[in-house]
Amino acid sequence: MIPKDNTNGANGHTKPRVLVPEKLSPDGLVLLRKSLDVDEKKGLSAEDILALIPDYDALIVRSETKVTASLLQAGKKLKVVARAGVGVDNVDVEAATKMGIIVVNSPSGNIGAAAEHTIALLLAVARNIADACSSLKDGKWERSRFVGVEVKGKTLGIIGLGKVGITVARFANGLGMTVEALDPYCSPAIAQSANVNLVSSLPELLSISDFLTIHTPLIASTKGMIGKNELLAMKKGARILNVARGGMIDEEALVEALNNGHIAGAGMDVFTSEPPQTKSSAANLIAHPKVVATPHLGASTVEAQENVSIDVCEQVLSILHGDLPRSAVNAPLILPEEYKTLQPFVRLVEKMGSLYTQHYSTPHSSHTTPASPSDTRTTFDLIYEGSLATLTNTKPLFAALIKGLTTPISSDMNVNIVNAELIAKDRGLVINEQHSRSPSDHTYSSLVTLRARPSAPSRASSSRRLPPPSTGHDAKAARDPPPKEQAISGYVSASQIFISRLDRFATSFVPEGNLLICHNYDSPGKIGAVGGILGKEGVNINYMSVAPVSQADDGGEEDGKAGSNEALMILGVDREVGKEVVGKLVAEEGILEVSVLAL
Repeated sequence: MIPKDNTNGANGHTKPRVLVPEKLSPDGLVLLRKSLDVDEKKGLSAEDILALIPDYDALIVRSETKVTASLLQAGKKLKVVARAGVGVDNVDVEAATKMGIIVVNSPSGNIGAAAEHTIALLLAVARNIADACSSLKDGKWERSRFVGVEVKGKTLGIIGLGKVGITVARFANGLGMTVEALDPYCSPAIAQSANVNLVSSLPELLSISDFLTIHTPLIASTKGMIGKNELLAMKKGARILNVARGGMIDEEALVEALNNGHIAGAGMDVFTSEPPQTKSSAANLIAHPKVVATPHLGASTVEAQENVSIDVCEQVLSILHGDLPRSAVNAPLILPEEYKTLQPFVRLVEKMGSLYTQHYSTPHSSHTTPASPSDTRTTFDLIYEGSLATLTNTKPLFAALIKGLTTPISSDMNVNIVNAELIAKDRGLVINEQHSRSPSDHTYSSLVTLRARPSAPSRASSSRRLPPPSTGHDAKAARDPPPKEQAISGYVSASQIFISRLDRFATSFVPEGNLLICHNYDSPGKIGAVGGILGKEGVNINYMSVAPVSQADDGGEEDGKAGSNEALMILGVDREVGKEVVGKLVAEEGILEVSVLAL
């Protein structure tokens, strides 16, 4: 529960006050006015808002108002900032969290609008609606030129089966389409309920899709995920849609595929630059006659604006009445008395979850085949050691892990302490929390370990370039290797978070920013080779940590030889690293694998 504040304001107000400096649908404001004082003050400057905010308990904005750290600092009574929409780019969420101010948004208000817009583009592309309309308005009558295709009986491939993705799937079912989807964390039961068949790899999805639509967040591993090779892997005459985020489709490669006829059409609502710059790849794509393009209209409906208004206003009302929000952006919510102890560990566990998903369950940029089903694990042990094991309330840590695991896959889910268990159940995630109070032999007071349990014994092949199999008495073990270790450990020192273990490798690095993780043979020249390639490509290395095999995991003479000559290089770089650079790294002799992460 959030403590209620029944004290009067400086000007004698007995009811909490809400400032609304932007236009908001009146449907939600009506709810607030029943028990709160609501002031709509449009046209305020940043200085005006800064002067007014000390008297208010809540602030509701859209996209124009910049909620900066200084504004939050001035809001001495502020308990909640509500963003009437999905994105919170205009809110300093980190500053709000430090000040104990809850930031909420409306992740569900525009789901229907975005899904409908996807279907609208699908049908427009299938039937050449935009080009035919333009031709007719030019006074032409070209029926034979605009022969389209029916969507009934066709296969729709969906990347990302979150809230929008599954709504699109249900709409597509109504059109008589067969729906296939790729989402490693989607519960089979949820997919089955929407009549969706889950596939295990991106190449499989590409090869069977007549139409392909993307509904994932834009992170390092999804940026450019549909490039020249992926487009060529699609059926000739397939069509592609994007109503999620610009940058996930290589726009130049798509223009090339449209020009040579391999891709028959595209429906695009989002682009790498918005609005598109003249002669940019986005502008060239928009101008293509086989493209139906709209200016980021996925959420632009009257109903969606009403929905987000009602949603955020209900949450503001709930919070000011002392209850917990349902869509806290700076979740998991931590009560004041627990915040000081748990706050750095919440950040640590969330980063560990995101690191796990991006490193293990997301296709590496250097490979064309994502992890097989046996590599994507959904049962985890979350182990607390040392003083952290004495805490009785670890729900914020549980919620942080679920948030970290799922956000790289489904950005439209806002995980918090209220909904973490429900989301884990829906996504088929099982978390076993363990407390170890035995004395630690580490120099830090607390250690957190995330270990993924193998789903089942499997002989599924791996896409990693591994050392050649052993011979002689080890031959059977090489043919039937045990499941690979998937473990991450971390600790906190002076409020800074560190990763201390990744798989069998002992390390120490801060899980933030753009990272490269290189798995290589531990032999002379590897560091120089990697640094040389990155330097030639203009990638600056901010820091590097070399991680040898941990002594505790070196299996000794018999079973340790095969892996003890391996190491990890963890490199913090100044920008995202593209597929071409990763390809050059993997091509270097002795580099086994490279993964790209954004934390």
